[in-house]
Amino acid sequence: MANLKELKTRISSVKSTQKITSAMKMVAASRLKRAQEAAEAARPYAERMERMIASVMESQQSIQSAPKLLAGNSSDETYLFVIITSDRGLCGGFNSSIVREVRNRIRDLLSAGKTVKFLCVGRKGRDQLKSEFAASIVKTYEGIGRSGVKFSEAEDLTSDLIEMFEADEFDICTVVYNKFVSVITQVVTSQQIIPVDLVGLEQVSEEDEGLSTKEKPSAIYEYEPSEQEILTELLPSNLKIQVFRALLESSASEHGARMSAMDNATRNAGEMIDDLTLTFNRSRQARITSELIEIISGAEAL
Repeated sequence: MANLKELKTRISSVKSTQKITSAMKMVAASRLKRAQEAAEAARPYAERMERMIASVMESQQSIQSAPKLLAGNSSDETYLFVIITSDRGLCGGFNSSIVREVRNRIRDLLSAGKTVKFLCVGRKGRDQLKSEFAASIVKTYEGIGRSGVKFSEAEDLTSDLIEMFEADEFDICTVVYNKFVSVITQVVTSQQIIPVDLVGLEQVSEEDEGLSTKEKPSAIYEYEPSEQEILTELLPSNLKIQVFRALLESSASEHGARMSAMDNATRNAGEMIDDLTLTFNRSRQARITSELIEIISGAEAL
């Protein structure tokens, strides 16, 4: 039979844990609303930016004359993954789902003889990958979004990406993050950002205000300055916006996942407290009954 003191200590410990998880749930809930609003506000701008590039590309004579960020460097040997995870844990499967997706992509690329590199945003992604791919981790960013995601943080990250691309350190860059859907649903999303995914741009172009390809109005535009000069200025801005959107989506997803995880932990702690309290009461009752039997037996013996 369980020791009453041990049961009492364990109940006290679980109650303390429940207070912590409940407080973390409230903090995550308070931060979630602001992060969700920021992520949802960034989506239309990022989608319009992609639509604008698609529109300019339609007038481009040849992809070879386009800027390098759009045309690429005619190679696909080295892949860089920007993995956006969190610096802290206790958020359910938020981080592990991203790492699982990246590992699946890595196996396919390595089997095809490609070179893979990682740029980790958040400690948790780096910690899960470094045991197996430590040599492939180029850099780790910590503290991004700690007090809310700022556009300057996306600019710094984008500047490093452009410098690496211009130095031919990678050929294709893909950002992997969790897209926020709801508090209990976050979708792992992979988006190729360097060079710009032309197939994706064509799909964006065909989705003009929800019209089908046949219904979409056709128009002829004259650009001043030239399309190439416009793209040269537009593509770095688009890259910053896409990275910024990914950071905002990841921040909202993290708070949602942590809120859901802490809610489940709080309810599980409550159930454990009820079970332990029931066991404690039964053990105490059994001990009292045993002592009464001993007293009665002793009295009868006299």
